[in-house]
Amino acid sequence: MHKVSLEDLLASGAHFGHMTSNWDPNMDEYIFTKKNGVHIIDLYKTIDQLTKAVDLVSATVKKGGSILFVATKKSAKMVVEEEADRCGMFHVTERWLGGTLTNFMTIKKSIKRLHLLEKDETSEIAETLTKKELLMRSRERTRLQTQHRGIKDMRRLPDVVIVVDADKEAIAVAEASRLEIPVISIVDTNTDPRKVDIPIPANDDSIQAIRLLTGTLADAILEAKGVSKAKDAEEEVTE
Repeated sequence: MHKVSLEDLLASGAHFGHMTSNWDPNMDEYIFTKKNGVHIIDLYKTIDQLTKAVDLVSATVKKGGSILFVATKKSAKMVVEEEADRCGMFHVTERWLGGTLTNFMTIKKSIKRLHLLEKDETSEIAETLTKKELLMRSRERTRLQTQHRGIKDMRRLPDVVIVVDADKEAIAVAEASRLEIPVISIVDTNTDPRKVDIPIPANDDSIQAIRLLTGTLADAILEAKGVSKAKDAEEEVTE
């Protein structure tokens, strides 16, 4: 796995925080200086926190755990969806539905309905329905696919949640915290880092910074999956 360097972070613009007038005092320990009215993030702290995050996701995946990526802001959603898909983990990049974690049984029923609609679409049942019924089912299927695409195969609650912008995803963070699911989050200088378990201080509006950080976590997941598969194969041989 490629280790993120100071140069990588600088090139991505990860060090640019918000205006000094728009900041959370609890981010003080992660701020290096001020320049032209903008807070500059201490990238050495970013590397330290990213290392902690990598260690957590690696340990979780090696134990067979799952990760949920959450990013619904425009600057992050496409990148996060790509990285989550690349490492074979779950994601929410459209609207966060309240209760996705705390009321997971209801979400599972909705996902079950989606699977049924998708199955019926290719079965003989479709031939027995009227055009109006087919249209209504098609609209329902499209709506559920949009809502649940990234968690369609999530059978149980995730073991770790990775978030871009803890303020934007406040409901997701609150639900995970309530269920004692560890939260990793990219946090900018306007966010209270105490809201999450592992804050990664960085510019949460830079597509390049988001790709670099979530991509590093995705790489760690893929690497851990390889170790996990090798371990499983070894256990099968010894049995």
